[in-house]
Amino acid sequence: MRCKEIRNLLDAYRTGELNPADVLSVSRHLAECGVCPEELKFIERLSALIPVPRAAAPAGLLTRVLDETADCFGEVGTEIGNALIAFNRRGITMVYLGKMEPSEFEKYYEQRRGRHAHPAAVPEGYARVVCQAAAGQQPDRLPVDLEGLAPFERDVLRLLTKIPRGQVRPYRWLAREAGRPKAVRAVGNTMARNPIPLLLPCHRVVPSQGGVGNYAFGSHVKRELLLREGVPMDELDELARRRVRFLGCKSTGIYCFPTCRDARRMLPSNRVPLADEAEAGRAGFRPCLHCRPETLAS
Repeated sequence: MRCKEIRNLLDAYRTGELNPADVLSVSRHLAECGVCPEELKFIERLSALIPVPRAAAPAGLLTRVLDETADCFGEVGTEIGNALIAFNRRGITMVYLGKMEPSEFEKYYEQRRGRHAHPAAVPEGYARVVCQAAAGQQPDRLPVDLEGLAPFERDVLRLLTKIPRGQVRPYRWLAREAGRPKAVRAVGNTMARNPIPLLLPCHRVVPSQGGVGNYAFGSHVKRELLLREGVPMDELDELARRRVRFLGCKSTGIYCFPTCRDARRMLPSNRVPLADEAEAGRAGFRPCLHCRPETLAS
């Protein structure tokens, strides 16, 4: 290389930014040239005179940046026990009922959501809605983040909010609402893997034949949540024993799920127990427009 080309590389040579081949070429040239070594010394003296701005990062900056951009989690106490709440800037990403060590939860979260989360204080609004839902109250509306889940899972989970507080629907109903009437097993699997229970109320989905069915945190917790919402569990248990799935109303001519708001208003003298949709049709009852039991028949 000629001196002009070498001089263009001297500063990068000084800072170690050159590739190995150029380093070798510059070193050989400096060993033979009587001018360029002086140019290198000049550049080194000049760089020493330029102050390098150095300032310590403000205390807590990394934590604040992570809180604003990353997934975080923290623990809150509810009326049904401890809950771990994970969240990010898009909303709540997970609710886990029970205690778990932070390191264990980080692994669990990464397996379930495919992202890392770090401990942080739970925002007041997020803690409040989880506590409201655990107490059986209607929680305030806050965003949830289902990013990364399969489209079918997202669709089914969002439909859960259509089941009113204090009411239940069978898995088959949810499959029909999702436009996949034959995907009852897939719906059940989605309920079991629901990352945001309470706020996406999978506890309101029950077997068609009666009972509360399974729940990721135990059937007793599911039953407790339904009782707190005002679901008449003893009555549902009795109807299940009698194999009654719907109630018809003599005065209105409609039939409903037993927990539907219209069924709850029926006078005892007007209530007609029904085993299935076919019996309801033979008896001349039409499906309720609120709880839509006809979705099971189509």
